[in-house]
Amino acid sequence: MIIKSPQTRKEFFDYYDLRWRILRAPWNQPKGSEQDELEGRAIHIIAVENNKIVGCGRAHFNSDEEAQIRYMAVENEWQGKGVGKLILDELEKRVIEKGAKKIILHARENVVKFYERNGYKLVKQSHTLFGVIPHYLMEKEF
Repeated sequence: MIIKSPQTRKEFFDYYDLRWRILRAPWNQPKGSEQDELEGRAIHIIAVENNKIVGCGRAHFNSDEEAQIRYMAVENEWQGKGVGKLILDELEKRVIEKGAKKIILHARENVVKFYERNGYKLVKQSHTLFGVIPHYLMEKEF
């Protein structure tokens, strides 16, 4: 498995498509809702197996020392096989190299345990996406 940043137009297209299919389409959200105004200054990571993107994640900085991870998504058939950890490890490495002392994220309820296993602490319930998906603020300090 290759862990890297998307480089080509096709890789970026497939990357955003995966984000939309896993994180937005099941809740009838429109194409485009998987992106925000921070895409241009974010760190984008993909996991590629046999020339197919099977996982992705993104990080951006909220301040000089605080980074935020968002849009973590893994193809259904690849979930539970370590893909998310590989992506998370690469995002953490890159933001630490750029000066992050703390990483925050808003985890969906079904992945809180995943982040806890990777050193994140639950801070509080944060928001409910689309009126049905509870999220929890989590953080990890370095």
